Amino acid sequence: MSRDFDRKLQTATREKLRKLDSLRGREAEPGEFWDVVVVSAVDESQREAYELQIREKAERKELPLGAHYKVFSDPPGCKIGNGGSTLCALKQLNDIYGKTLSNLRILLIHAGGYSQRLPNASALGKILMPLPLGDPIYQMLELKLAMYVDFPSNMRPGVLVTCADDIELYSIAEEDTVRFDKPGFTALAHPSPLSVGTTHGVFVLDLNERSSFSEMENASCLCFLHKPSIHKMRDSGAVCRKQSDLFSMSDSEFVYTDSTYYMDFDTAKSLLNLLSELGPLNCEIDAYGDFLQALGPKATIEYTKNTANVTKEESGLIEVRQKIFHHLKGTPLNVILLNSSKFYHIGTTSEYLFHLTEDQAFQRELGLLSSAFSVNVNENLSGCCIMFSVLDPSCSVEAGSVVEYSRLERGVSVGGGSIVSSCWVSSGLSVPAGAFLHTLCVRHQRQTRFVTVFFGIQDNLKKSVASPAYLEELQFFGFNLTKCLSHWGMENESIKFSGDASSCSLWNACLFPVCPDQQSSFSMSLGMLQAILNGSTSPPPRDTVLMSMQDCLQCKDLEEMLKLKKELHRNIKQGKLGI
Repeated sequence: MSRDFDRKLQTATREKLRKLDSLRGREAEPGEFWDVVVVSAVDESQREAYELQIREKAERKELPLGAHYKVFSDPPGCKIGNGGSTLCALKQLNDIYGKTLSNLRILLIHAGGYSQRLPNASALGKILMPLPLGDPIYQMLELKLAMYVDFPSNMRPGVLVTCADDIELYSIAEEDTVRFDKPGFTALAHPSPLSVGTTHGVFVLDLNERSSFSEMENASCLCFLHKPSIHKMRDSGAVCRKQSDLFSMSDSEFVYTDSTYYMDFDTAKSLLNLLSELGPLNCEIDAYGDFLQALGPKATIEYTKNTANVTKEESGLIEVRQKIFHHLKGTPLNVILLNSSKFYHIGTTSEYLFHLTEDQAFQRELGLLSSAFSVNVNENLSGCCIMFSVLDPSCSVEAGSVVEYSRLERGVSVGGGSIVSSCWVSSGLSVPAGAFLHTLCVRHQRQTRFVTVFFGIQDNLKKSVASPAYLEELQFFGFNLTKCLSHWGMENESIKFSGDASSCSLWNACLFPVCPDQQSSFSMSLGMLQAILNGSTSPPPRDTVLMSMQDCLQCKDLEEMLKLKKELHRNIKQGKLGI
């Protein structure tokens, strides 16, 4: 990667952040900012969590004012995917705004889901993950608003669709502007290695008339591939060859992958008609794979039968896809090639740790700090990230670790590559390397209680087995779960699982003790974790109630969580002012 590319990207990104900072806490001028910002939620509980937090952010003047901030939850019942969420959000917008919808510029951020791969974002939501940036401190919501801060003034009324856990950075020439003013869909595209293309959407472009390589180009799309094999990319003509030093990659071959797309108002209205045609949704629809694969002159109906990337195939999925295909076929798909751009995904614990503690390019581009909105952080700490926390100066945090929304008392040490989130760690305790610890507030028997969940950073919380007889197939901190249970004085048959009894996973296993306060909750869970690593035994006290991560979300005490955050915010402010 050239230094010139690095410098340009850093300069462009800092300018977007500066522009958003100038908008925070004030009324935006007409056309200067979004008319409506919509955040999608998976259910009513998550909707309430988002609404409360966004309202508080607006009251603290952390967001641009004047825009309408809306949170829409998916309907109860089966999962409908981000495509289904898009359709339902359009319907709710139409119900609220009616005919005036045709004049609005709308940002739709898909933030629904339980964040099983990044569980510190599960309770309060991934769109509100903190970032070591800005004053007041940024969360993902502000970063998304900053990265798209130039778009509203250069787009016709319509909807920009994006996801909560990715970040697109780009630079363009001074005389260029990213414009969303064409009919149909307009997608942003990023040069990516072929290996990245296998896990993203890939554009097959008509580049016959390409006369030069510039930082930004406009192209028409022949068809869109969703998570294709490398053979499929080559066979479809999606693979390009590098002919300029504009690109951020060292690979000579690359493909253009997807991130965010815009639809004009007429297309949004067409999707509303599609929802009426489909009726109540009973399967997962992908806002990228199922919508964009229907577009372009070379699109065929064949993709509708490919269910390889579907988590759970519902009986009506193929029929729904075919209806979408016929409804959207012929709609233009325009592509804006951002040749000087980078796409970052922060959706897993490993990605979170890497980007916040190791990825120096990402940190330079955004101006990330190693310590943000925290007090008493030891100046000798390096290679770690501490956000929204209060530490005793004697604490040590090894490189590669993140501490957020937490209190660490005297002499606490945190091993490398760990996440400590929303915890109160008592004096002298040591968190092992590679550990994930996160304290949640729950309502149990009409009282506020605390549960600290703990996993290994690499644990797969989604993997499930059919019954407790197969628990040894689940890996917990590098050990099979059956062995871990023996260290806690438990047996396979004694463990309860939340929800579906035919699905046993680390996510729904009732392993974590319910405690009266944050400190005892953390200490007890840490003792159980250390018993695994030391080969000792540390059973929870007799009659201790055990919950799963799934339980914690179902009975979370949202008000108490936000109250604790407010108290922490006040303590940090006082500490910074020397009060």
